[in-house]
Amino acid sequence: MNETSPRQRRPGRILSALLQTDLPVAPRSDAEIADEVEHNYRWNLTVNLLEGTAFWFGLSFISASTIVPLFISKLTSSPLPIGLAAVIAQGAWFLPQLFTANAVEGLPRKKPVVVRLGLFLERLPVWLLVVAALLAVRAPALALIIFFVGYAWRGLGGGVVATAWQDLVARCFPVERRGRFFGMASFLGAAMGVAGASLSSWILQVSDFPVSFVYLFTLAAVALLASWFFLSLTREPVQPVRTPRQSSRDYLSGLSEILHHDHNFRRFLGARSLLALGSLGAGFVTVAAIQRWQVPDSSVGLYTAAYWGGQMMGYLAFGFLADRFGHKLPLELGALSSVLAFVVAWLAPSPEWIYLVFVLLGINLSSVIVSGILVALEFCKPERRPTYAGLTNTTAGVVAMAAPLLGAWLAGISYDWLFALSAVINLAAWAAMRWGVREPRWSPVVEIE
Repeated sequence: MNETSPRQRRPGRILSALLQTDLPVAPRSDAEIADEVEHNYRWNLTVNLLEGTAFWFGLSFISASTIVPLFISKLTSSPLPIGLAAVIAQGAWFLPQLFTANAVEGLPRKKPVVVRLGLFLERLPVWLLVVAALLAVRAPALALIIFFVGYAWRGLGGGVVATAWQDLVARCFPVERRGRFFGMASFLGAAMGVAGASLSSWILQVSDFPVSFVYLFTLAAVALLASWFFLSLTREPVQPVRTPRQSSRDYLSGLSEILHHDHNFRRFLGARSLLALGSLGAGFVTVAAIQRWQVPDSSVGLYTAAYWGGQMMGYLAFGFLADRFGHKLPLELGALSSVLAFVVAWLAPSPEWIYLVFVLLGINLSSVIVSGILVALEFCKPERRPTYAGLTNTTAGVVAMAAPLLGAWLAGISYDWLFALSAVINLAAWAAMRWGVREPRWSPVVEIE
């Protein structure tokens, strides 16, 4: 027994060294931490802007609304795999966060989780998409399996490190400048996304399948590795842990106390869930356009450009709006944008209208990314940020993963029904956010014992 104990303890020591939990943390006052944040602000702003730019540039080559559905449609005529891809795209990043929040709250350093674990969990799996493209003609069924393994691995892996990343961002950027940073990073990333989408359109036009997708997925993998490098340069203000470590059972039982006592946050979760459910038609706009008007592959690349163009406008506007007025207003505007997008998709008389649909969907996505992520950090004290972020994102993730399955079922009946229902749900989400939720920045924090 004594001989095997060191072996049993070895994985724990490796993980401790990987996450740097074995290193001491010097006690510091809030003023000292604030001074360090201010001292490193320009550096962290620069490297994280570069990280965001490279990240979004990479994502443009694996766009969940355009490139991914097109690739899957080349391998199978069934709408179910497209729905499954939408499930992963809309829910995989959100789903694991609640289950990692307790462990993240007990870590004085968040950066090792984001950088060291994130390399294997989020960045490297994209190379499996390249393998899938290489096998697409010779073994389409195997290619589809490998694609989904890599796609799900990247999505779920990103969700595992997401609470640590959100807390890292909150540590490095003060609340009154956080939205501006997110907006600027996402705006620059979206600008690169437009460039990437234009490049995607050109590649799809001049290259035959599956070589075109080998190029696209390789560009995505390289860009995401570059973004990881810039992220690794972040200077984190290490902070002592101020909350006592809890068992998983105690932690999960404490979540019901939050939902019971924090009425504003509970209503926000309901409105946020409606926003997630309203995305059930987003993954089917491209396929509907292809089936209705037989648009060429090159047009799909231009749809991606329109999608990123809408995000550019939204990121720039919502980042500054959020810093000045709070995050509730951007979420309301994003919901209304989604309502209009699905109404246009439903009633569009020609394929040219689909460009407007993707602009509006891009605006909606920008509100969810800027304010849907950051608003959860303002409902609570700093030490509880991972828990509130986990609750928000996992709740939205569960709904977002179910939404495309409903969407795939409706798509098999009628795209008109699918887009009409999406518009109605987003209208309900706007009403719930508008009249049911108070802006948390100017509301008292509820004390949960």
